Amino acid sequence: MEHTESLKALGLFDARVPRYTSYPTAAAFTPDTGASFQGRALETLNPKEPVSVYIHIPFCERLCWFCACHTQGTKTLGPVESYIETLEAELEMVRAKLPDGLKMGNLHWGGGTPTILPPALIHRLAEAIRRVFPPADVFEFSVEIDPTMVDRAKIEALAAEGMTRASIGIQDFDPQVQEAIGRLQSFDVTRACVEDLRAAGITSLNTDLVYGLPHQCLARIEDTIDKVLTFAPDRVALFGYAHVPWVSKRQKLIDEDALPGDLARYNLATRAGELFVAEGLTPIGIDHFARPGDDLATALETGHLRRNFQGYTADSCRTLIGLGASSISHFPEGYVQNAPATAAYKQRIAKGVFPGSRGYRMTSEDQLRARAIEHLMCTFALDLDDLSQEFGARAQTLLPCLMEVATRFAPFAKLTGKRIEIAPEGRSLTRIIASVFDQHVPEGVRYSRAS
Repeated sequence: MEHTESLKALGLFDARVPRYTSYPTAAAFTPDTGASFQGRALETLNPKEPVSVYIHIPFCERLCWFCACHTQGTKTLGPVESYIETLEAELEMVRAKLPDGLKMGNLHWGGGTPTILPPALIHRLAEAIRRVFPPADVFEFSVEIDPTMVDRAKIEALAAEGMTRASIGIQDFDPQVQEAIGRLQSFDVTRACVEDLRAAGITSLNTDLVYGLPHQCLARIEDTIDKVLTFAPDRVALFGYAHVPWVSKRQKLIDEDALPGDLARYNLATRAGELFVAEGLTPIGIDHFARPGDDLATALETGHLRRNFQGYTADSCRTLIGLGASSISHFPEGYVQNAPATAAYKQRIAKGVFPGSRGYRMTSEDQLRARAIEHLMCTFALDLDDLSQEFGARAQTLLPCLMEVATRFAPFAKLTGKRIEIAPEGRSLTRIIASVFDQHVPEGVRYSRAS
């Protein structure tokens, strides 16, 4: 903790900056880029390049208080079945625009709670997706799983449809922490889920944990990590809790007085990282860990690590097509987000209109800065000569940004020639450093804290 005061002086505990899972961030999206852009972008895709597909299932039987995702509660399957019908209609609209021969390299089901779907709906949705996006020869299919909302039959259905990776939400195993965030989930229930996944042949397991939750302390997070490590996860995502009650009203149910302070929050993240590294996992970017041999670790070693809306990924597809309410698509030309509210999304599809309601068309300058920020977020370094191989002489225009970083964040950032590198002890500053390259910070937007 010897660097804590220096990090504090550089704004670690005060700054609120984007997580940079995209650039520009969604805060820069406008209604000027919507459905028409969406349709044209689909039409002009290169059929020789596989795409990634994201399916958003916004339903949950319980609404966890800490979550800021676009979700809604339901105790019956009626709304879920109706939503699947709308997804099928959207898929058919997309198919009418796609060039012949396009295939899918990656598929991810997120939410909400995808495992709210019973086996019959799992098979139905998977078949509808394959009709539009046949899997490429190299294909990965990941699903976000709530252990309290899954059973062996659902897992077997997902495995039968080709699921290769399961991502299990855990957050924290301590009962007091769970009660404070409205998410009760026992270790035994989670362990049974893991055992069922392994028995079904799922060889890649990701676990999601969160630090900075109410009542968390070092002893509690250490106990949670000890339990998680018994699952032998292939990947771990360790996210900082983003307390944004002005965005997610349900977070007002969380007692702010029970949240860890700045230093305690930083210590939680640091200690958790130490435990994962001691177990032999490789740090990936600012908040992921992977076992050697996992394709995320391999992507880091080979320089192919990427960052998108799901976090760090080995996905090499240039295009991500988001389907469902609030989903965001990333095309080579820019971004477009479907109508966030489920009702508005369904209304658009019912009218035969693409559901894109806002987005952003990228300029060549945006493309350059997006790649520079991704380099920093993935490798903690940026070399303008390397960047020039992709962007030519324009890459050199970022030199003033490198010089600013070297001056402002010394000694944690060092400039050598035209290469900036963030020292290991300063990597908690990475999001703040990346913001130096950000030309799109809309006035009045409040981001989550950097620490």
